Amino acid sequence: MDRMTKEAIRYLGYGRNAVDEQTLALIKDSFEGLRSAVSPKSICRIFDLQHQSEECFQIGNIRMKSRSLGRNLKQCEKLILFGATLGTGADRLITRASLTDMAKAVVLQACAAAMLEEYCDACQREIAKQQEKEGWYLRPRFSPGYGDFDIQYQKPLMQMLDCAKTIGLTMTDSFMMTPTKSVTAVIGMSRIKERCPIQGCEICEKKDCEYRRDTI
Repeated sequence: MDRMTKEAIRYLGYGRNAVDEQTLALIKDSFEGLRSAVSPKSICRIFDLQHQSEECFQIGNIRMKSRSLGRNLKQCEKLILFGATLGTGADRLITRASLTDMAKAVVLQACAAAMLEEYCDACQREIAKQQEKEGWYLRPRFSPGYGDFDIQYQKPLMQMLDCAKTIGLTMTDSFMMTPTKSVTAVIGMSRIKERCPIQGCEICEKKDCEYRRDTI
């Protein structure tokens, strides 16, 4: 079973429970449909990072406060703002399925989330490869809404990345992104090399989450 399939199963909330063959077939079919529909795009920009305290930081004119992000950015001197989207094709596919087959729509949602995660990981690996040539090492991605990093930071991050023009990503007043299968994140840069960037679940304090990776 490949990584994206495992991720889709995690997003479906199976935990350690066995997945039936019918669901596995639906997952496979959903990935095939998504691969024909998506048009992934990403954008990243690097800013100097100012530490004002263990939980307060500033990049440009944006002041951010987050205790959990502070741990993530320890010993970092720069910050990468990152945005990515699968494009409107994934949304259209999910919307069409929801009109006739809700089970298929749910699986498509999970598969699209897994596909976005895989795309973001690939982008970060490429960024890391380029930055290591200059002696910089990346920390894990950290998105608004994760831990105590307020979802409201989504708006200024998207503005600094000019997401609407660069990758066609916009946001509603309730902080919902359009296209929905999109993400923004910050990535710390340090001169100090630690272990490879880890997945979000491993640094999340919510140990009882049913979607946690180590429950599968």
